[in-house]
Amino acid sequence: MKTFKYKKLGVILLSALFLVSCNDNAFLKENPETIYTIDNIFTTSSQINQVITSCYEQVRYIYCPYDSWDMEFYAYRLGNGTDLFDVPTIRFGNRFNDYSILSSQSGAYYKVYTAFYQLINIANTALAATELEQIAWASEAEKAHAIAEARFFRAFAYRNLGELYGGVPLVTTLVTTPRYDYTRVSRMKIYQFAIDELEACLNDLPETVAETGRLVKAVALHNLCQLYIDKGVTMQEEGSGDAKSAFEQAIQYANEVIDGGIYQLMINRFGTRANEDPQFYYANNQAAQTSDHLYSNAGYSIEGNVFWDLFQVGNQDYQAGNKESIWTLQIDYDVYKKEGAKGSIYAAYYCPVFRDQGGSYAIGSMEDVGGLGTCGVMPTFYTRDIIYEGKWADDMRNSDAVFRRTILGNVEGTEYYGKAIPWNLLYKEDANGQKNDAATTQLYPISCKVGPDYYTGVEDGEDRSRLFRDDYLIRLPETILLRAEAKMRAGNLQGAANDINMLRSRAKCDYLVTAADMNVDLILDERARELVYEEVRWNTLLRMGGTVAIDRIKKYAYWDYPRTTLNKEFNLWPIPQTVIDTNKDVKLEQNPGW
Repeated sequence: MKTFKYKKLGVILLSALFLVSCNDNAFLKENPETIYTIDNIFTTSSQINQVITSCYEQVRYIYCPYDSWDMEFYAYRLGNGTDLFDVPTIRFGNRFNDYSILSSQSGAYYKVYTAFYQLINIANTALAATELEQIAWASEAEKAHAIAEARFFRAFAYRNLGELYGGVPLVTTLVTTPRYDYTRVSRMKIYQFAIDELEACLNDLPETVAETGRLVKAVALHNLCQLYIDKGVTMQEEGSGDAKSAFEQAIQYANEVIDGGIYQLMINRFGTRANEDPQFYYANNQAAQTSDHLYSNAGYSIEGNVFWDLFQVGNQDYQAGNKESIWTLQIDYDVYKKEGAKGSIYAAYYCPVFRDQGGSYAIGSMEDVGGLGTCGVMPTFYTRDIIYEGKWADDMRNSDAVFRRTILGNVEGTEYYGKAIPWNLLYKEDANGQKNDAATTQLYPISCKVGPDYYTGVEDGEDRSRLFRDDYLIRLPETILLRAEAKMRAGNLQGAANDINMLRSRAKCDYLVTAADMNVDLILDERARELVYEEVRWNTLLRMGGTVAIDRIKKYAYWDYPRTTLNKEFNLWPIPQTVIDTNKDVKLEQNPGW
């Protein structure tokens, strides 16, 4: 099976350095043949395909933290400041829900904005190159496929920009000289442009591919479903157009993915560890990871399940038998070992810091306490507890295999050595039940999505802070959740409940939802149960419209910052002030509230 590997390609139009003779006149003479432009830098179709490969690389840069400790940029991907995640005491400098310090000048807004425009620029470069007469294509189908991929990436960038920033400048041609006169178009026009792009290239994307990580038709269909929901919500807010028709179109696109016969939820155990259970040792050093320190030998067996299988190394790709995998980012250990052994730093960003706050009960940085976590963000109590309270508790996604709440003491000679530590002790609650902030924000249940039972590369000297595992961008459950949302918004509450129950049935939930349960909050709760650590929560909250984002941020934040400082209504991030200031020839209006 071929695996799609990313290669970073900088496509820059610049003068090349060249060697000349010692003759002064020759040195001073202009030689325009050495100046590269869009018209002469490309000579083969393979060069254009390399540019498209750079689109994949840019998407991975945006969505998969793997190369730098940039909390400002990755506040976006990690969901910092949403209802799902807040910051621990050790990350106050990176808090992203204190609106007394967040403004249009905050670096995160600028970095995300420019990252998506960089993707647009790369896609526009590829599209401009496809129009060159000197390019020889193996077939018209090869050319159509290249154009389709580039148009997809451009549409994908604009969908994200529209959801996050609303109306933004629409740049559809390659820009080779500085411009200071961009104008914003409406949020609706951004969505419509993205829709038109995806619908135009839909039939030139293949149904399936041999190379893992490459775009397929379902990726575009999924994005069209989301875009039509975005369009319908915007129509409702503006009081214009037929919103229900937009929601119905979203349902139709989702149907093609869900009911098309290519994808299906994984119901039975599968993949590289289908016959195994998670295996943890209560051990604060490598030498203590012996059979007599196994959780199972201490009477705490953890049973594997199909949801756990979804996040085991080697199981993420459709080509490997995972029929609910639609689009993944490729992270291969052998490849990255050659390039400096980079992998996603989800474990570092998301996992707890028992070595600082575990006290005399559980310490270290082994698998039992989540590896070498640095707690860039921490799950709110909404994420760790509230969504599983009462009738919602019986859920495979709440099992110890998936969301491990059982932490055994690993300090020999102490009271809880080899025994489950009560969370009130881990949280250092006092006699009045008051939790200690440092302990509570740095210690929490560990998801198998970010804290596995073994780390690849440890034998080669890697620490337990990186995951070398392909990363989901789209799984079928998210398409199902989008369809449920579209049905709910279109008024088909029972149909929406049926979709939600597809996921709850797979998760062996005791409680199945009813039409009476259906509302935006339930959709968001189920997305949290299914997609935590996967979805980009900022997009989800902001595209909901109204005050959904600020209401939920205020309700579920651990710290009081948003409750005391979030005094404005917003469902858009600000246009970065640097962008406004640089665009000196035309005034770019700021979003309301900023």
